[in-house]
Amino acid sequence: MDTIAPAWLWAFFVVSVLVALFVDFVVLARQGAHTVTVRQALNWSLVWVALSFAFNGLFWWAVAQDHGQAVANTRAMEFLTGYLIEKSLAVDNIFVFLMIFTYFAVPPQFQKRVLMIGIVGAIVLRTVMILVGAWLVQQFHWILYVFGAFLLLTGVKMWWAAGQEPDLASNPALKLLRRVMPVSDKLDGERFFTRHRGKLIATPLLLVVALVGVTDVIFAVDSIPAIFAITTDPFIVLTSNIFAILGLRAMYFLLAAVAAKFHLLSYGLAVILVFIGTKMLLIDVVKIPVLASLGVVVAVLAVTMLWSVKTAPRVPQRSGQEAG
Repeated sequence: MDTIAPAWLWAFFVVSVLVALFVDFVVLARQGAHTVTVRQALNWSLVWVALSFAFNGLFWWAVAQDHGQAVANTRAMEFLTGYLIEKSLAVDNIFVFLMIFTYFAVPPQFQKRVLMIGIVGAIVLRTVMILVGAWLVQQFHWILYVFGAFLLLTGVKMWWAAGQEPDLASNPALKLLRRVMPVSDKLDGERFFTRHRGKLIATPLLLVVALVGVTDVIFAVDSIPAIFAITTDPFIVLTSNIFAILGLRAMYFLLAAVAAKFHLLSYGLAVILVFIGTKMLLIDVVKIPVLASLGVVVAVLAVTMLWSVKTAPRVPQRSGQEAG
């Protein structure tokens, strides 16, 4: 597969991801089960964003050495746009995670482990999907039109479904899992299996892990084609996607605290998907510059978030007499 990145940068990326996951797991093991505060989530989110920007700077330097600054500027902008698209689409993913944890009444201190396992699974899954997708795009150019039509339809569907709570009880994956394995009625700490009357059975936390994995598969089908609308370079598609995923756990705990304030965000994400799908369908007719795509994504997100905050339902304040 054709890529502009040198071999040493591929190796550096792989090592960086492995080191990041190792550090995250070590920190997770030492902390044990505990509730992640908003301050901790914000600090870790800033760390992951800073690391992503630092990697993009290194990528720019590597490309500039071999192909000049003009090409490096374009490629770095493609990474940034892909990263932002993946981050924005991950927000909708996070809201579904929140619904799953709420449905199974998983305490916040037990959610960290589930999210870490989900992130590792997402990295492996998306790496395979991106490499296969990059090969298909390079072999069959027409598949971009398929991706574009799919994103367009997905955006329209997301718009109509925005604001509606998914019916988790009727989820086919959940029904299948309950038929396949016996499940206990309550959690047993962070354990995925427990003993009931001498038999080893699954805990609800195992079902949560499975549903988080299924959810990521569904969202990966949406988000990965979206980045191919920006660039077909497998290195840029893969790295922007993975760096966005690495900060998913911290972003979850950050957004979980303010989820109600961004109740209109799904409409913005739907508009972004429709825009990207249209861009992909017109790829051989109109060349939309990467900077213009980045501007549209940023503008839609900014307007949607500001409008969400402005129209967020207010929590009624108790009077001083009631509070006392």
